[in-house]
Amino acid sequence: MCRREDTPVVALADDLSGAAEVAALLRRPTRLALDPADLAVPVAAGEAVVVDLDSRYLSDEAAAGVVRAALTAARTAADESAAEADTDPADRHARPTGHSGDDPGLPRTALHDTAHRAFRAVSSRATDDSYRRPLWYKKCDSLLRGPVGAEAAAFAEGAELLVIAPALPVAGRVVRGGAVLVDGAPLRDCAAWRAEERAAPRSVAEAMAPLPTANVPIEAVRQGPIALAGRFRRLAARGRHPVCDAETDTDLAVVAAATALLGPDARLLGSGGLAAALGRRLGSSRSTVGSSGPTTGSPGPTTGPPGPTAHPSKPTTGPPGPTAHSPAPTARHTVPPAGERPLLVVAGSAEPAVGEQVARLVAAGARHVPLAPALLTGPAPVVLPELAPSTVTVLSVDGSDGVRPGAARRIVAGLARAVAALPGRPDLVLTGGETARRVLDAAGVTTLWPVGEIHHGAVHSRTADGRSVVTRPGSFGGPDSFLRVAAALRPGVLAPSSPASTPHPPPPAPSGTALSEQGVTQ
Repeated sequence: MCRREDTPVVALADDLSGAAEVAALLRRPTRLALDPADLAVPVAAGEAVVVDLDSRYLSDEAAAGVVRAALTAARTAADESAAEADTDPADRHARPTGHSGDDPGLPRTALHDTAHRAFRAVSSRATDDSYRRPLWYKKCDSLLRGPVGAEAAAFAEGAELLVIAPALPVAGRVVRGGAVLVDGAPLRDCAAWRAEERAAPRSVAEAMAPLPTANVPIEAVRQGPIALAGRFRRLAARGRHPVCDAETDTDLAVVAAATALLGPDARLLGSGGLAAALGRRLGSSRSTVGSSGPTTGSPGPTTGPPGPTAHPSKPTTGPPGPTAHSPAPTARHTVPPAGERPLLVVAGSAEPAVGEQVARLVAAGARHVPLAPALLTGPAPVVLPELAPSTVTVLSVDGSDGVRPGAARRIVAGLARAVAALPGRPDLVLTGGETARRVLDAAGVTTLWPVGEIHHGAVHSRTADGRSVVTRPGSFGGPDSFLRVAAALRPGVLAPSSPASTPHPPPPAPSGTALSEQGVTQ
């Protein structure tokens, strides 16, 4: 049974940048929740909720428990919503109209109503209930970092089949022969794994353990959705979950289409690549990201674009609008207009490319505040300089001496404390899912409303009080990524930068407590 375009979607992610990426790619009004308790609010037809479980660095047991709790909460909300929908208001308020049962003396209108209800209960319940049941999606890291196997096993519980396709072709990450390759190289050679405490898995099947899987080669994927769906069914009969090779977006579209043929008991697990294929399938004729803003009394979701690749060249003036199941929160703070607010870029990722991105932003006129890891993990709080209105500041971690495995979370926690202590409420650009989550937690942000993508993975969202938040995985984006984001949010504030004029990143700040005493570039 194929899923309809208005099928509600519930997506679970292990970090915030991945959750935001999925929210933007689903092409429908979406609520991005940082608290799994928000799953108690049912998802309306044609809408989606994406929840950041913040589980990337949990133990296997804890991560599996978080996934199970989220599934239970969402299923309970969906069941209660379905039960309410099954209750016909006419049944609750009908008056006696004559004889009961099949008495031919029963008035014709009552006979008609009784027959209609019986027909609906018998012949429509299966299809209606299936269509009301949400489509389940689990976002995993395209590099298979985190407790992906424990989460996959928990996510598959209660499902007939879990279809796994972690490829992300747009970023050069493909699955060939059941293994992830990054620009043709195995995961063990990937720079992103250097800061991880776990060893890189040799295959997707190894990463998904203890879930029983079977590889589906690229030749089988390219036979088309109908043949692929048949292969999925045969694997399900053997108690195996398919791991699909995929090298192009077209391959992922076939995987999504084949899964749709299996009906509501099949679930999907993949990266942003599979989420994009799902979004194209479910939302080709729908609003792509969300609504116009969660301001109180706003009219709700809009029907027009932007698409998931829309470039918001001008900052919007209000946050995304509420939907029937995601009422607008009341703003607790007053913030100045977008053009007057400072823009703070927090480059918390240890990815090597981030240094070049920071350097190009500084060359275009942004103020740079680099911080040494030892300073951020020390006992004394870091005091940042006050941000002037209508300026762009970039805060970065100096990684010239490398980042020790296991230290990344303490560094990010230090960054979050420093940003939360800043006076005022700046717009934020946050790189790395862990950085984004810790900063927003410290700032008390619990829900985001996606507006669109500035470039692949750089998702522009709004907070309840109208501020902009852009999240982006640390490994995404070219050398001009930060420039593109800043130009989208603050057009005309920075000058374009050329590679030839890009300076080298400045040296690390010496140790101390107050930045004014540390020689930090301001």
